[in-house]
Amino acid sequence: MRKGSRSDVELELGLEVHEKKMEKLGIEAEAVQAQQPPNQKERDEENAGVVPDEDADADAEKRLPFSKARCIALVLTVTCAAILNTLGVQASVIILPTIGEHLDIPVSRQQWIVSAYNLTFGCFLLLWGRLADVYGKRLIFLCGSIWMTITSILVPFMPNEIGFDIFRGLQGLGAAAMVPTAIGILGVTFRPGKAKNYAFSCYGAGAPLGGVLGNIFGGVLTQYLRWQWVFWVFAILAAATTVAGYFVIPLPPLQAETVSLSRMIDWIGGTLVTIGVLILLFALTEGNVVGWSTPWIPTLIVVSVLVIAAFIIWQWWQERSGKRRPLMKVSIFKNMRFSAAIIIMGLFFASFNNFLIIATYWFQDYQGHSVIATTVRFIPTGVTGIIVGFITSQLLARVRGDFILTFGTFAVSMSSLLFAIPIPTSTSYWAYAFPALVLSVCGADTLFPILTLFTAKSLPQEDQALGGALINAVGQIGRAIGLAIMTAIQTAVEARERGIEVGAIGGDGNVLRVGDPALKVGLRSASWFNCAIGLVALVVVLLFFRGAGKVGGKH
Repeated sequence: MRKGSRSDVELELGLEVHEKKMEKLGIEAEAVQAQQPPNQKERDEENAGVVPDEDADADAEKRLPFSKARCIALVLTVTCAAILNTLGVQASVIILPTIGEHLDIPVSRQQWIVSAYNLTFGCFLLLWGRLADVYGKRLIFLCGSIWMTITSILVPFMPNEIGFDIFRGLQGLGAAAMVPTAIGILGVTFRPGKAKNYAFSCYGAGAPLGGVLGNIFGGVLTQYLRWQWVFWVFAILAAATTVAGYFVIPLPPLQAETVSLSRMIDWIGGTLVTIGVLILLFALTEGNVVGWSTPWIPTLIVVSVLVIAAFIIWQWWQERSGKRRPLMKVSIFKNMRFSAAIIIMGLFFASFNNFLIIATYWFQDYQGHSVIATTVRFIPTGVTGIIVGFITSQLLARVRGDFILTFGTFAVSMSSLLFAIPIPTSTSYWAYAFPALVLSVCGADTLFPILTLFTAKSLPQEDQALGGALINAVGQIGRAIGLAIMTAIQTAVEARERGIEVGAIGGDGNVLRVGDPALKVGLRSASWFNCAIGLVALVVVLLFFRGAGKVGGKH
């Protein structure tokens, strides 16, 4: 009995020692876990099959980097970068004839009023994105908005075509600094969750909304004031964005070491990609002016492709050697869904922007409506954009990403299809044009937020602005290539319908007037092409995003 009692005592002592060891290990585990970053801690819980407490999760959702009012002000401020960029382009499109008449610019060269802006914007995106990641997104954003304010004030004072085009290019330089840094600011400020979904949905709605509002903005100001006020009011908006950005965009953390330009910025890569994209966009823009058979057009395209290829090889070598940080990590494209998202962005930009141009031509050139009447027809798209942007912010964390992408690409495709099918020209606006315009914005305001959010979550914190630059650069190139092909198709069909050479379209005696059957067929053929671009994007979604989860989730 005594022996058994001793055994019982030893057993009890052993259990106490074991419990103390387990308690000590638990305390140490909690200490280690508490030191982990919040995101890593949540991942560990998720991987271990532990479901976080719902109340704790709700409290985490409520935690914001600043007060709710400042967060809203921050999101609206950086969204102005996207709105101003596309608004500045589309507002100038609708007043091209007015500017051309005032400055004696021939019709064949009026597109340079838009193209000069697009050239500098597309060429400097990647370089500005890297500079923002190195020197601070707030600084580059404010510099860009100040620059855009100054150039917008000066543009209307240019007395001739060359000066006007140069300052339009300088405007695009400011936009190139603002747009990628805006995405970077949102990416590093908000943690994954509802707040980040709202922020990216709002920003994502800004670009298509700006394109739609550009028609209204340009039409109303030109009709009731003077065309110069389009740029001056634009400058006022840019100045307001600068002031708001100064107060609401947070200061970056202090750096312990002095930043070295030579080590942190890949100037060789920046030069290569800038020159390559510049030559490519210039060739695509001029191809429809001087003709694609002009020898130096295909030569420039080949040269641009070679320069861009050299840039990619240089980036691969920089990343592999590790001597200097590359401007763009080539390894990120090994992720097939990331690469597919970039392709979808280019196709979407091409289809949506081409649709807006065709709709404008159809209302003004074919149906003969005034600028203000055309503006009124675009009003429903602005209202739809606001509604869809809010709905998308709710869906990102609730609906699978492949469903949202499928809907968006399908909607953009159907919007062009309604302008392509041979319905009677006497058909009411409400029967085809209205649903087409609504569908286009439904597609744009679902696609752009989810693609920008997906890109932001695919890249590390230090590359957020560069990621914003990348998707916008791809979108810009996609838009340029899509516009060049669409214009070539439209012009070729119109020339065939009239039995003349392509180069004669728009010349003396061959101006297409209101109600011209050749113009109708040309615009519809262009719309078939735009529909096809959207369907290709839909196929990419079905192939590479099947089964994709909720992009707006916490991880």
